Amino acid sequence: MAARIVYTDLDGTMVGPRGSFWHTAGRELTDGPAGALLDLHRAGVALVLVSGRTYEQVVEAARIFAADGAIAELGATIGWGSGRNTHRLRGELPEEFGDRTPMAVMAQLGVVEELIAAHPGRLEWHAPWHATHDTDALLRGRVDPLSVDAWLAERGAGWLTLKDNGAIPAASWMGLDADPAPPRVYHLMPRGISKGAAIAWDLARRGLSPADAVAIGDSVSDLDMAPAVGRLWITANGASVDGMTGLMGAVPNVAITDAAMGEGWAQAVRASL
Repeated sequence: MAARIVYTDLDGTMVGPRGSFWHTAGRELTDGPAGALLDLHRAGVALVLVSGRTYEQVVEAARIFAADGAIAELGATIGWGSGRNTHRLRGELPEEFGDRTPMAVMAQLGVVEELIAAHPGRLEWHAPWHATHDTDALLRGRVDPLSVDAWLAERGAGWLTLKDNGAIPAASWMGLDADPAPPRVYHLMPRGISKGAAIAWDLARRGLSPADAVAIGDSVSDLDMAPAVGRLWITANGASVDGMTGLMGAVPNVAITDAAMGEGWAQAVRASL
């Protein structure tokens, strides 16, 4: 399908190992993603970055890639006009907490510390990157998000949910138990906030429909984008993760790229022009 706008995840999708736009998943140099990005801009197709990173980080990346918008913290904040204009999604954050940020509320309740204590060696802060998040508690580890959601509901915090945002390389400085499976990044955040909800809001602002849009991602959280767009591409590295095949089976408009990370991203972009 020919798109008028492309919404793309960053880490593990548009950029590869260690956030490089110039390396394949196997760490070989490539100019494929850069060529696809140039083709996209020459075709006049808008690009919006959609990431779990903070708003400031996504806006900076948007400048580098000449993107037309930025969606940060897994859909919590939508920005346009070079970051000057923003809209924040509230999700199911209870009204009783007023205008306080979700992170301020979670700190008051002590829910993150309790959750980590309930999973010793399996869950920890995704330090140091967690420190500047306002909407989500950024964590890493090896836990089952559905079990965590049940744990939250039992404690009266069912308005929160744990979202899986993909695997990261293990490192010796992490405080996690040894395990052959790579650790994963998680976002603990209010229900109702998602990449898909943010895309739907942004498309309405632009006067566009889902049929005008394509999304590209690599993780479980990126499947949330599917209902908001005409086509969702999942890069090969994301599709190969345990459990993703079953989840993608319930998404009728999903397609899988042949290659991983940036090379797969380039394939998805060119297929959308």
